[in-house]
Amino acid sequence: MEHVFLNVLNIVLPVLICAGVGYGLAVVRAPFDNKVIGGIVSKVGYPTLIISHLSATKIQIATFLDMMAAAALAIAAFGVLGFLALRLLRWPVRAFLTPLMHGNVGNIGLPITLLALGDAGMAYTMAFVVVVLVSIFTVGMWIPAGEFSARKLATSPIIYAVIIALTLLATGSALPQPIAKSFDILGGLSIPLMLLTLGHTLATLRTGSLGRAVVLTGLHLVLAVGIATTLVWLFGFTGVERGALILCCLMPSSVATYLFIDQHVPEYGPEVAGYIMVSTLTTILVLPLALAYWI
Repeated sequence: MEHVFLNVLNIVLPVLICAGVGYGLAVVRAPFDNKVIGGIVSKVGYPTLIISHLSATKIQIATFLDMMAAAALAIAAFGVLGFLALRLLRWPVRAFLTPLMHGNVGNIGLPITLLALGDAGMAYTMAFVVVVLVSIFTVGMWIPAGEFSARKLATSPIIYAVIIALTLLATGSALPQPIAKSFDILGGLSIPLMLLTLGHTLATLRTGSLGRAVVLTGLHLVLAVGIATTLVWLFGFTGVERGALILCCLMPSSVATYLFIDQHVPEYGPEVAGYIMVSTLTTILVLPLALAYWI
């Protein structure tokens, strides 16, 4: 048992250390522009990472598409069940539903699955990341703002990166060597930048009362276990894809959702920030247990 936990710590600690560096940069007030880095990751890092890893990883396109479908169902389930729970608690849906629906599969999920499950695990997590990112920048923006923008979806580089990657997967083609190497380098920027941004953002969030944060974190974990178990059974996932799905469902609330809440319902911004903080810290305990006993 001690050996199992040691292996788990070897997976989780590098992620925490990298995020801790970002936290430290915020503490010492080192120059760090979240918007610039976020733009680099979303417009360059994510697309090149998706193309380079999916084109180089030998996975079945049918299973990859199944994972995308499972991700969409997971978000929908979090949305419906979260909506019902918030209405039952009489808490504002516009403020808390978006962060409850969307997990931090980019900043935390990708490095965790890469370390725990290898390139194949990361490739399946990519499927989840794509669906979550599309959902965040459509439904996730619409809920707190009260409006929907198809233009943002149509102009997202991630959508076109997925199309290219799926085409390469379906045809068994490979990128020309110079382009493949370039995409490897550019895609390699994503994970360290995401982890630094995660730590920096957590250090600068203005948190409020943590009462709702604790309840929302507990609610999310209960929903995650139920949804992951159901989807694994429904799709018949085994091995790496099973582990990737479970880890993605267990991810804490996405930091990206805070920006929309702070912009459209700022009176609840501190409480949402508290929820993101508590759910992220809880992951430190949840992931080792999940990796040791469930995955």
